[in-house]
Amino acid sequence: MTFRWLWLLVVTIAFFPFSQCTNEKVKTGDVYHGNYKRRVKRDFVWNSMTIEEEQKTALPHFVGQLQANETNKDVAKFAIDGEGANTTFKVNEENGEIYCFEMLDREKKAQYRLSAILVNKYTGKTLGPKSIFTIRVRDINDNAPIFTKNIYNASVPEMSPTGTLVTTVTALDADDPTLAGHAKVAYQITKGQDHFTINNMGSIYTAVPYLDREEKATYEITVEARDVPGQKNGHTSTATIIIHLIDINDNFPTFIKDKFTFNVYENLRVMGEVGRLQVVDIDEPQNRNTKYVFGSEKLQEIFEIRTNAQSNEGIFVLKKALDFESVKQYKMNIQAIDPSIVLAVAKQHRPKSNAEVIINVLDVDEPPVFKMSPYKFEIKEDTKLNKIVGSVFAEDPDEAKNSIRYSLRNTKDNFFIVSNKGDIIVDKPLDRETNNWHNLTIAAEEIDPKSTMKKESLVPIFIKVLDVNDNAPEFAERYAARVCENAPPGKVIIRISAVDKDEMTPGTKFTYYSAEKENNFTVQDNKNNTASVLVKYGEFNLDLAKVHYLPIVISDNGKPEMSSTNTLTIGVCKCNEKGEYTYCEEVAKQTAVSGTMLAIIFVCLIVLLLVAIIFILRKTQKTKTNILGKNVAEIHEQLVTYDEEGGGEMDTNSYDVSVLNSVRRNVVRQKSEKEPRPMAYPQLQIPANNGDMSYVIEVKKDEADNDGEGLPYDTLHIFGYEGSESIVESLSSLESGSSDSDIDYDVLNDWGPRFKMLADLYGLEQLEDFPY
Repeated sequence: MTFRWLWLLVVTIAFFPFSQCTNEKVKTGDVYHGNYKRRVKRDFVWNSMTIEEEQKTALPHFVGQLQANETNKDVAKFAIDGEGANTTFKVNEENGEIYCFEMLDREKKAQYRLSAILVNKYTGKTLGPKSIFTIRVRDINDNAPIFTKNIYNASVPEMSPTGTLVTTVTALDADDPTLAGHAKVAYQITKGQDHFTINNMGSIYTAVPYLDREEKATYEITVEARDVPGQKNGHTSTATIIIHLIDINDNFPTFIKDKFTFNVYENLRVMGEVGRLQVVDIDEPQNRNTKYVFGSEKLQEIFEIRTNAQSNEGIFVLKKALDFESVKQYKMNIQAIDPSIVLAVAKQHRPKSNAEVIINVLDVDEPPVFKMSPYKFEIKEDTKLNKIVGSVFAEDPDEAKNSIRYSLRNTKDNFFIVSNKGDIIVDKPLDRETNNWHNLTIAAEEIDPKSTMKKESLVPIFIKVLDVNDNAPEFAERYAARVCENAPPGKVIIRISAVDKDEMTPGTKFTYYSAEKENNFTVQDNKNNTASVLVKYGEFNLDLAKVHYLPIVISDNGKPEMSSTNTLTIGVCKCNEKGEYTYCEEVAKQTAVSGTMLAIIFVCLIVLLLVAIIFILRKTQKTKTNILGKNVAEIHEQLVTYDEEGGGEMDTNSYDVSVLNSVRRNVVRQKSEKEPRPMAYPQLQIPANNGDMSYVIEVKKDEADNDGEGLPYDTLHIFGYEGSESIVESLSSLESGSSDSDIDYDVLNDWGPRFKMLADLYGLEQLEDFPY
């Protein structure tokens, strides 16, 4: 109880300064005057003032009045502060009346918060704290409801029942919703109310059932929004709603005609198109799902109808080859259905969806037809030549029944040939280990004397070569065994195995034994297609043999039995006490060589030897031919060039040696009285400057470059010059006549006729040295 009285006292003290006033007046007090302080009662009431928006009378408009105690009227004046103070709102300092000097719009600003102040008119000091009050703008119905959109787009499935929601529209009113329904909105449909309705929430529903898109796909309605429902002075606005009916699959497909006829050639390929069936479905493409059904199940084995997703057509496709000679015409009934149609709303009285289809098969001159494809034959690899492997057969499917001939086509396999009757014959020896399958292509060509067009068919042939035991087993790998020189008897040196190029069936068995008994090894057959090599007597002597060659015979159990001798190389090594190898000489690995392989190697060597002999003989014959083929001038040029003696000094007819002498001495000799003949060599050009070898070479090069057809100069003219800078001087015997030698060559005249030519060359008078 004490706490309640204390709380009541606090509240009374807090609200003591305020008292109730009217909507237009606010009282204020508590002033200080003169040099003494006196408490004055203040009256403040926090009721808001109100003013109506958009008043049509002249400004300013009276809002309300502030009021102070009677005792303060002489010393106090009124003032305001806050939103719109002294601009939109002004106060009379003397009587506290507040006026509005602007046109107010509640939708822009609904209230203003201000403060009332008492000021001493003499000192300008405030006479108390501020008193806050509000000015509220009272709404008038000056705004019409506005739709959120001018045009709405909506949709609803066709054939929907009555009351199906289509869409919802919304209109907003900016007026004060608390005053007399200024912001309350009501809706009604002014256009399209025969098919749709709307409630006060703006939701639009279908008013009738089974709106059909195929009859009318789009509806445009007008909705009106009105405020202050029930009064005639309300504001309105409208919006347009476009409603699209969504298509559903509610219509059956129907054929465009009752009968379809197709003509197709009998050689139409399988899965080829025979023709197309057209139907009409007034639903949209996504709701067209036509299926075509045969009236007879037997025809489904020959034909198939596929639906084109874009055009909804039925495409006739051939599943089996046609034969004019067997069936010339097909008749059938086809029904068009739509399994996904909505039967609850589908039109019950649909037109007939059946059609008759006639397919006429047209005759074609066809190529031969093989009895089967492909053919598969088996033959042993040891089959003799000209043996028939098998036969193929093809016939003319047409009524003419022309003859057929057979041939091999596009094959690299030349082991077989085919006869005109279709027999496949072995033409070359077969080897399964080289090629165990042979793939052939045989062509059957129709012999038609009335037609120039070639008609043929191809068939693949697969020939499997069966194995015959014609290969001996041999080592599985190249073995190189080692054994310690002090190995004890029974020591296993190596375990060996074998392979056979023939087909190794699960029952294949190999046996092993040593071909030589007089050795220090034992070959032990392990009875599992392997064998172990053991030491027979014991220690080995490295001084006697460092390598032992053990021939091992390996046999198979085929028919006939095949065997081969394989040599195993065994090296003898030094070992330590633990039996570890410490030193072994490198031993070449051995491999098995059968008699057949040796024969092949021998034949190859003979062929290589014959080729070498033929090559050498041809090379020798070619060299002789080149030598004898040269003309006389070329032979003499070689003799002179390479310092050969030729036919001796009496050989003056083949070559005029005096030319050399005349050139050497730069002397013009009297020409011989022989018959004139063309010169075999070009005239020698002697350069003016003979002191520089490089100059001479350049002159010779220039002459050679400009004379492409002439024969080369005698090399004597070029290499007989040693150059002016050579300290060795010329070594040519032809230059000896111009040397400083004191030898008297006139004595050659006394040696007889054999030396007459040399006497003419060297017994002449001394002339000036010539660089050549």
